[in-house]
Amino acid sequence: MTALQLTSPAFADHAEIPRRHSGEGDDVSPPLAWTAAPEGTAELLLLCEDPDAPRGSFLHWLVTGIDPWTGGVEEGALPHGGKPWPNGFGRLGWGGPMPPPGHGPHRYFFRLYALSHPVRLPERPTVDAVHGAVRDLQLASGTLVGTYQRM
Repeated sequence: MTALQLTSPAFADHAEIPRRHSGEGDDVSPPLAWTAAPEGTAELLLLCEDPDAPRGSFLHWLVTGIDPWTGGVEEGALPHGGKPWPNGFGRLGWGGPMPPPGHGPHRYFFRLYALSHPVRLPERPTVDAVHGAVRDLQLASGTLVGTYQRM
């Protein structure tokens, strides 16, 4: 499988996500950039999850149907052609980091998948449902990890 490079001008890989992008701040999605999808990509899927959440992986952002020729998304925007899905907070689109106070740093995995066919998901997908749905459709993927903690 091919690798996509996923980066953000707002934070480096494995570095702290700025408060602006958190539920304590302005709660706006961070800007992201990625390398070109491989030939045959039908759509891109963007996922942000917190595997350190107390009740298992928490869904912070899910966007499907992203045009494969795009190279990123601006801060607070929806990727071109993308369809936002409900996050773990029950809201459509981005829901910024908001781990329990004193729970220590949580990791936020931004995952970008280049898919051979449009993905089919349940109405309110879980992180596990997304991983299962993309498993056999992946042509390429990339991951960017940010951290965040509340004192």
